[in-house]
Amino acid sequence: MFVLPEGLPLELTPFAFLVGKWEGTGVISYKLNDSDEAPIEQEFKQRMEFAHDGSNALTYVSSAELIADSSTPLPSELGYWRLARPAEPADHGPGLLVGTGTPSLQTHEDLEKLRNKEGGFDIQVSMLHPGGMAELYNGKIKGARIDLASAHGAAFEGAKTYRHSTRLFGLVEGALLWVWEIALPGGDLKPHASARLERVE
Repeated sequence: MFVLPEGLPLELTPFAFLVGKWEGTGVISYKLNDSDEAPIEQEFKQRMEFAHDGSNALTYVSSAELIADSSTPLPSELGYWRLARPAEPADHGPGLLVGTGTPSLQTHEDLEKLRNKEGGFDIQVSMLHPGGMAELYNGKIKGARIDLASAHGAAFEGAKTYRHSTRLFGLVEGALLWVWEIALPGGDLKPHASARLERVE
């Protein structure tokens, strides 16, 4: 039986199934061009953690490395996952400014008012990559499934970028499965990577 993580803020309860540490393996799959040749595939192992500090966002950290050559780390990711809603005076920020007043979400009934027409919740995810690129995703969470689509990206000059990205996360028989598709500049959305992770903590 699933138990809500201790101290999880009400606003983050739709994300409860994600909270914890996950480890597993996956496959990177890509083509260098549009030829009919089979895609290049490389296996990797991954560690992922979703945590909370009492604020209105989950923190996200992911690290990975190739299995065939454990001395080759893959790009890590840092991010924040939150429900999509307008900012209010009780929210902290910008910067280190402290929010004022009482948060509007006080009860489960308040949370239910944020459900979308599909019966889930609209969410926002921000991710930062070490190569100088940042992404903002819009998405939806319903039950134990999350669908994300990139809404905006920013990068330093000279950084490697892609035009668009979608991600799917889902809890299947206790395992966290994810699929990532990307569209390179001038290209269409294509499979990029996928993995199956098991909860370790």
